[in-house]
Amino acid sequence: MDVKLQTVNSATTLEYNAIGGILDFYFLAGPGPLDVAKQYAAVVGLPAEIPYWGLGLHQCRYGYQNYYEVAQVVANYSAANIPLETMWTDIDYMYERLVFTNDPQYFPLSRMREIVSDLHARGQQYIVMVDPAVGVKPGISKAYDRGQALGVWMKNPDGSNFQGIVWPGVTVWPDWFNPKTPAYWANEFQLFFNPQSGIDIDGVWIDMNEPASFCTYPCANPSAEAISQNMPPSRTSPPPASTLSLPIGTSVPSLASNLLKRDSMYTNVLNPPYTINNAAGNLSDRTAFTNVIHSNGLIEYDTHNLYGTMMSSTTRDAMAKRRPGLRTFVITRSTFAGAGAQVGKWLGDNLSTWEHYRNSIAGMLGFASLFQVPEVGSDVCGFGANTTETLCARWATLGAFNPFYRNHNGDTSISQEFYRWPTVAQAARNAIDMRYRLLDYFYTALHQAHLDGTPVLQPLWFQYPKDANTYGIDLQFFFGDSVLVSPVTQENVTSVSVYFPDDVFYDFKSYAVTNGAGAAVDLSNVDYTQIPVHIRGGVVLPLRVSSAYTTKQLRKKDFELVVAPDRSGKASGSLYIDDGVSITQAKTYTAQYTYSGKQLKVSTKGSFDVGGLKYRTVKLLGVQSAPSSVSLNGHTLASSAIVYNSTSHSVAVNVTQPLTSSFTLKWT
Repeated sequence: MDVKLQTVNSATTLEYNAIGGILDFYFLAGPGPLDVAKQYAAVVGLPAEIPYWGLGLHQCRYGYQNYYEVAQVVANYSAANIPLETMWTDIDYMYERLVFTNDPQYFPLSRMREIVSDLHARGQQYIVMVDPAVGVKPGISKAYDRGQALGVWMKNPDGSNFQGIVWPGVTVWPDWFNPKTPAYWANEFQLFFNPQSGIDIDGVWIDMNEPASFCTYPCANPSAEAISQNMPPSRTSPPPASTLSLPIGTSVPSLASNLLKRDSMYTNVLNPPYTINNAAGNLSDRTAFTNVIHSNGLIEYDTHNLYGTMMSSTTRDAMAKRRPGLRTFVITRSTFAGAGAQVGKWLGDNLSTWEHYRNSIAGMLGFASLFQVPEVGSDVCGFGANTTETLCARWATLGAFNPFYRNHNGDTSISQEFYRWPTVAQAARNAIDMRYRLLDYFYTALHQAHLDGTPVLQPLWFQYPKDANTYGIDLQFFFGDSVLVSPVTQENVTSVSVYFPDDVFYDFKSYAVTNGAGAAVDLSNVDYTQIPVHIRGGVVLPLRVSSAYTTKQLRKKDFELVVAPDRSGKASGSLYIDDGVSITQAKTYTAQYTYSGKQLKVSTKGSFDVGGLKYRTVKLLGVQSAPSSVSLNGHTLASSAIVYNSTSHSVAVNVTQPLTSSFTLKWT
């Protein structure tokens, strides 16, 4: 489809040009942008809840040569004291790039199981890639043999298997419309990723699922073209010894379709009368041909955009069968409307450039704010080409405010793990410290999105729809609805122009007050290891008192409440806690915070066992003078429990209340 937005004689027109089919238009009445986002969620489906650990830092690379290199990266993150939640492996682990295989020399099963066991003992997770294309290697690929016996591949009009080229060479693709495919796919996951005998993954990454093919149209001889493209690619290094001692250790630093079968109404879908303005050329070039026949009679011409999302839902179901009752974590490249109800998304293969760094913000906001795919993020530091120390440092801080936070790059690029440069390592530590302290605030926002579609990221105009100055701002955004993120976006500079709407804001670290006037303010001396973050007035933020190396450790940290009043002296907030992994929660914990008239009320409910967690302190911002007294539940606190900071105009009160308690704190 071509979507053309044009201005003719000062009038704006919107024009749709489609290759066929029916357009269903939904008009979402608002009236505000947040209302529209929620209404869209009601149409396409509310976002799925993800496991708590999915919000930690993820590390991946296409090009890890062997099992020992993967283990070494995990160990290096520990040595650098940079919190790492989940280690990933790209298609490198496969034998000749065949899905549902591992290379017995480079990634032997016993050593992979040992890596996963060590990660799990440390409270960390492991994820690998699974592509939809299955290599045509009879007798070598058991996944191909089983699929061929079931007849689950997409078909040519003459009934033969449609073939193309992906990493293993000549490939076929599962037909997600085939009623046998879900069971086939789930069985392959159960066999290869079996916790007792296989690689016990915690989540899965699905790629190339547009579906993508390397075969140039008309792809008359896939075998010959695969040979000419050197698919599968050869290994470029010798295998490691299979007996190397792993450097990881076991401790971490403290820190089904119901469509009726029908015939096509088209006669020549390979060369339709209208082919849209396709930059790739022929509609069938390097993908599934438009005349591919699905098992229910539908043709690829009508269903192409659904392939990735159908793979997503089928993969999610396969993962759910592996671990019944637990939330799945699936990251995909190709999506369609409603994908967020099943999976998360990364923004695809980007480049290590400042332009792509900047563009990642708009891409992330589109999916999280409008398309209801909240678990979204870019390849931090860039996938293609070589990053630089300063770009990677800036991206490490920006990435910490992506819902999905993953460092990933390609095999032809230099290594870019955060520990490779001192500046980047420190930037990552600083940013992860903020992210992890905010993690329960953001987890609460994700839960609310699951309930009603409230976006977890918001452009400024979502919060200030009457401020026309915010409409074109795409380099700042709200993390949740209350934390303003304003990254430095130009190369070799340490300043940034930040737009502050007509509202009060507080610096996240220093608590310094900024009275916004609907104008840009230049912030200078923004070190490469820092990112400007501000709290919007009118919120009570529940924060962990300190960060941790893993989210499992983080869940044992106490809380503090930061009260950031608006200009009327009021603020509110909430906190939601559950076990972080179960689809159905037997017990939960919620807290509501309201501040008004120099009084904070904390109301809690729920029976989820939070253990011995406590509210350690309450910090009130924007206080011009030290309070004469502070009372907790009507009892005056000792002066030693109250600390006033005249520089930041804030007061910190030691309350040490159980997280399960409701209490009232009053200033006079």
